Amino acid sequence: MPQPAGQHTVRRHNCALVLGAIAESPDLSRAGVAARTGLTKATVSTLVDRLAAASLVREQGPQHRAGPGRRGTSLSLSPEGPHGLGVEIAVDYVATCLVDLTGEVRWSTISPSANRDQPTSRVLTRAAKAVRTALEESGRRGVAVGGVGVAVPGLVEASTGLLRRAPNLGWQDVDVPAELRRRTGLEAEVLVGNEANLAALAELRAGGHDGLRDFVHVSGEIGIGAGIVLNGELYDGTRGFGGELGHFPVSSRGPLCSCGAKGCLERLAGQDAILDRAGAIDLGTLLSRLEDGDRKAVAAVRAAARPLGSALSAVLNLLDVPAVVLGGTYARLFPWLGEPLRTELSGRVLSAPWQPIGVLRSPLGTEAAVRGAATAAVHTIVADPDTFITAGVLP
Repeated sequence: MPQPAGQHTVRRHNCALVLGAIAESPDLSRAGVAARTGLTKATVSTLVDRLAAASLVREQGPQHRAGPGRRGTSLSLSPEGPHGLGVEIAVDYVATCLVDLTGEVRWSTISPSANRDQPTSRVLTRAAKAVRTALEESGRRGVAVGGVGVAVPGLVEASTGLLRRAPNLGWQDVDVPAELRRRTGLEAEVLVGNEANLAALAELRAGGHDGLRDFVHVSGEIGIGAGIVLNGELYDGTRGFGGELGHFPVSSRGPLCSCGAKGCLERLAGQDAILDRAGAIDLGTLLSRLEDGDRKAVAAVRAAARPLGSALSAVLNLLDVPAVVLGGTYARLFPWLGEPLRTELSGRVLSAPWQPIGVLRSPLGTEAAVRGAATAAVHTIVADPDTFITAGVLP
């Protein structure tokens, strides 16, 4: 039988309510928070003081508003508060970053690493080392880490956080949070998500696309993932397994994929496929040739637009999403990929004659997934600040 909410439960709820209002509308005063949340001014004042003491909120002087009357003190999230630590375990690198409560990246690093077909334990040890380095950096800066987000190139079960399968890493049923905690001694919450979904989250929050709230973010590197954003919310499926664009079947006679099927999109339009067609040993070489106008390199990129457009048109026709944002490697290839992809989509998406499909370049590029992982960790702090205060995680 449900029990009445105790004092701590009520305070926890109200604390999150107040911090959420400030996060959504920076420059609110205490009176503004009270009006928005329905809490009394006295309750809001007490909670704001508590949040400020924990470095979650800061006061910035008089509000910036026109008109007569006394101006209240402006409130905002504190950049000196707990940070989110983002980690990306990719096929060919491990990246980390620290993001403050306002969404600003305060520190980041990337370490090239050949993770494909390596023992899981070895790759996780590399990731744990990167996490420890980030924790040391946060210590030098005098800020706490309030949560850790991890981006991985595979299927992450939403209900358990287990990485069920990552074909390009050769991983299956890996408890990434438990493994990182064991190797680092982390006490903060560890969230794990698909790299494409987390990249889309970063794009939504920091991509600067003039309020775009419905789009498909395509993360093209060794694999190809899609993060789907509908009405300003990330949609990752009922179990968290959505967005696996790279495994769309685009050719029944295509090459064998790491997932075991034939003709998957990533085998025809992924980074490796483009490099092979161009005869380039790495992405840097390809970009150099593209900038020099090398015909073989340009043709290799344009050839990728056909299967990519075929797969994306199915998504756009099904969901009626108005825009595609190209991230990861595709963001770097945008000057040569964007127009042929737009042409392909225009000929395949039924609504294109009345509503042209936007094909945009991600300004975040390859940093999107790790930034999204850190952003997800920040969201857990904002959603439940009292937990961090009472647990003593915050300074």
